[in-house]
Amino acid sequence: MTTWTGAFGNACGKLLLAIVRGLSLTRISPNALTFIGLCINIVAAILFGFARTENSVRMFFYAGLVIIGAGIFDMVDGRVARATNQVTPFGAFFDSVIDRYSDVALFFGLLVYYARANRFFYVVLVAFVMSSSVLVSYARARAEALIGSCKVGFMERPERVVLIIIGALFARWGAMAPVLWVLAVLSTTTVVHRIQYTYQQSKLLPAPEFEQEPEEIPAGRALREVVNR
Repeated sequence: MTTWTGAFGNACGKLLLAIVRGLSLTRISPNALTFIGLCINIVAAILFGFARTENSVRMFFYAGLVIIGAGIFDMVDGRVARATNQVTPFGAFFDSVIDRYSDVALFFGLLVYYARANRFFYVVLVAFVMSSSVLVSYARARAEALIGSCKVGFMERPERVVLIIIGALFARWGAMAPVLWVLAVLSTTTVVHRIQYTYQQSKLLPAPEFEQEPEEIPAGRALREVVNR
């Protein structure tokens, strides 16, 4: 028996597949799709930043819808790359960098909103969340350069985006404030978890071999001692 959630998931999957096929026929660059997603997120950031106390609920709601639209491009760029055989190492790098810009843009929009509303505490909170969200990705990138894989931790980018959408769509009930607290706590927890995991895994790696410096000749050693006096 098919549940309504399963039917909804299948319908969304078919819709996403149709979008990917349509975009694949245009031969559009996946990097262009990634950049379009960034531009759409910047629109959402502007909606956050220009919201005022009397219209913040409406502006936040619009921003949430815009972020959903940007998420579609975020979901299809990789699929289009695979469908059109345009997968490249640079594409993966470009996608990762643009994702960081998208994250920072959204949080910067919220930071501007709280600054204009004279809510200093939330300005600091948003700045902390923005920093910790970037550190989540940076910690994984640095760890995987050392130990190969570091996918531990819960607060990945999709979870962050979903929480921001929830906070924006349900701003009428004050959802953004608790969302920021959840992001602050879970992002920091994820960074700490990745640090601990990398520390444990790095102890299993073989000790690095250092090249032994050639022995210094006595005349050179004596000259260096005179110069350093």
